[in-house]
Amino acid sequence: MRITTLFLVLLALPAAAQEAARFLRLDFVIREFEDQRAVSAKTYSAMTTTDDRSRGMSIRTGNKVPYQTGQNNWSYADVGVNIDAQKTVIEANGQITITLVADITTMPTPNEGSSQMLPQIRQNRWNGVVTLPPSKATLLYSSDDLNSKRKIQIELTATPLK
Repeated sequence: MRITTLFLVLLALPAAAQEAARFLRLDFVIREFEDQRAVSAKTYSAMTTTDDRSRGMSIRTGNKVPYQTGQNNWSYADVGVNIDAQKTVIEANGQITITLVADITTMPTPNEGSSQMLPQIRQNRWNGVVTLPPSKATLLYSSDDLNSKRKIQIELTATPLK
């Protein structure tokens, strides 16, 4: 009777609950290039878990930049880095699968010529499901700027914690 009851309880649990949740450190590096020369590299790190009950991980960093929309009227643009990681799984072969969304929004520097009235805002948005090896830097995204010789890249290292 006890064996049957235990078996039924285990069947009722989701597979993720039967296996202990694992934790990972995610290290993102966002690099900007101009004429194939690195001009910027910024690092963002956070923790996440394989627990299905988790809402995942989010990184939000940046500024609200005011710009004039008319006489005495102002709006604000969100400029910065937003990264979301959801549904993290460590596969049987050790590979790590993560659903990611990245949104990187920048404004030109003053020497690139921007109008205070109508600022130019660069946006790079990417989402997808990636599978990567543990503890190894992997290039996830690379994009050329349509109006310049600039390029942006996102790299991720996912390190399982013991």
